[in-house]
Amino acid sequence: MMARIVLQLVRDQRGNAAAEMAMVTPLLLILMFGSVELGNYFWNEHTLLKAVRDGARFAARQSFNSFSTCSSAGTDLSSATVGSDTKKVVQKGSLDSTQPDLLPNWSTATFKLTATCATTQVGGQTMSGLYKNDPNGWTKVTVETTLTYRPVLAVALGFSGVGYQLYGRSEAAVTGL
Repeated sequence: MMARIVLQLVRDQRGNAAAEMAMVTPLLLILMFGSVELGNYFWNEHTLLKAVRDGARFAARQSFNSFSTCSSAGTDLSSATVGSDTKKVVQKGSLDSTQPDLLPNWSTATFKLTATCATTQVGGQTMSGLYKNDPNGWTKVTVETTLTYRPVLAVALGFSGVGYQLYGRSEAAVTGL
């Protein structure tokens, strides 16, 4: 009698699907949340790189007078007017300070605008064209920003994340137009 009950219990297949689902569900959740998190990370990185490119383009189109203190070693213009305006373009996408930030965590971000000047071109050629009469030669601006990444799970599930940094850097030649 006891052997028959044990044999029936071993052959019983009811509940297999529920048990298998209970074993697979954590893996499915990890894959789902992981793919959402990875997509959000790449979207934030793309947004930052685009913002830094736009900031470099904005700074490059400022007047040559904005870069009169330029040097071949590079001059930090982050605190100058052109630097604060460029930071606003990178942070908000426009000069309007009432616009929302493009990405979260700007309070912990670092921003740097550097101007580098050279009086000769590669190979020792003298300047011509747009830069011919400029005593600084040609000017290149470099915009760099580092921003702490905020995971989606930090908002949705209360996880703090591990402090990944997003980094963007872009350069552009000043045209003064």
